[in-house]
Parts: sequence; structure tokens; C-alpha cells
Amino acid sequence: MLSLKSGFNFRNRGFKHTLVLIPGWATDYRIFTGLKLDYNYLLATGLCQFNQALLNQLDRLKIGKVSIFGFSLGGFLGAEFAANFPERITELILLGVRKRYQPKILQDIKYEIQKNSRTWLYKFYLNCFSRADTQGLSWFKKNLLKEYTDNLNLNELIWGLDYLSSHAITSGSLSKIEQIRIFHGSEDLIAPISEALKIKSDLPQAKFVCLAGAGHFSFLNPAFRERFYDA
Repeated sequence: MLSLKSGFNFRNRGFKHTLVLIPGWATDYRIFTGLKLDYNYLLATGLCQFNQALLNQLDRLKIGKVSIFGFSLGGFLGAEFAANFPERITELILLGVRKRYQPKILQDIKYEIQKNSRTWLYKFYLNCFSRADTQGLSWFKKNLLKEYTDNLNLNELIWGLDYLSSHAITSGSLSKIEQIRIFHGSEDLIAPISEALKIKSDLPQAKFVCLAGAGHFSFLNPAFRERFYDA
């Protein structure tokens, strides 16, 4: 599971380029288990002090540039790293993001999960899937639902909410990133597609890919790889 202590797991899959996979709130690197993309993977296993930790890891591995694959909260972290170190970025890929979350809503979530995190998280995960996401939901229930609802650390969940309360994805900070793609499910209830379109409208260099019928966990859709390379 995720840790407040920064960490990374490098998987050399025999490809030329490396993709940094950053999970979203209330998930961890295992959410990317079924992702089949033609990269080596650098999986984020801890998110605290993310910018410096990733920079240090790239230097240790002697990797000059990477592509970032940031999902939800991971999109905010990935965008922040890209804004601070544009010279280390080949491409920024954002999934399930919005410009910002309202602090009051996040504060309410914090209150609810402190009362009963298991019940609240169970409903949250189900809302991450659309009616069309039958295969993704089936895989998630079989592999991660119980693990996440029973074992995610409350301090990690609260840290993520506090981070989101104080961060936004702004166009000015990403103006130096030449290659940006934004993937978003049309039925995303967690980050409505209208929010992602606002980000795209402020970034003329970005390409927007709408995943019709998909929810928040759009990359769990079996058609995601095809759409990724079509784009």
C-alpha cells in the first residue's frame, strides 16, 4: 500500500522509455497492475515530498527524461513535478483530474472517513465506475476492493485530502510542457468531465481524449491501451 514515506519501484520491462505511474487518492501502485503500455515502469509507492524524491530517484537510475502518468491525486503530483522540472519531462499524461477540489468538500470527507472509513470508501469505489465499466469493476472487486477498504492507512488518506485542499492544476505552471495528454471518462462522477475540459481549454498544446462511457478508473477499461496509442 501507499506510504507517507516517499518511495519508488523501478520495473525494467525492456523498453526504451520510462513511465512514472502515480496513483490516485485511496489507491496505490497496485491499481496499475493490468496496465499494458510500452514503457519501463517507475511505480510511486510513497507520495510525501514527492518532487525531490522523484528527482533523486531519476538521478540514481541515470534517467534523464520520463513521461508522467498521473491519475487523480497523482495527476496533481505529476503536474507539480512537471511544472518544477520541465527539462525532465517527455510527456505529461493526466487522467481523472480537475482544476481543483473544494476544501469544504474534502473537509467533509475527512470527517466521514474518521468516523467509518470502511463504509465511506466502499461507496466511493463503487462511484468510481460507470455502468459500462463492468470488466474494470469486476477486476477491482476481485483484486483490490477488500484490501483497500480494510487496510488503507487513515493517516495516508488524510494526507491526500490535505494535499488536494491546497493544490490546483494551473495552465501557467504547465506552459513549458510541450506534450500533454488528458484522458477522461465521460461518466466520471469524482472529477466531472467539464472540469477536465477547463484544464484543456487553458492548455492549447494539450490533447484531450474522452473515453466514452467510462468512469473515474477509466484506464481499467480493456479498450484503454488502444485509445492510448490512437491518441
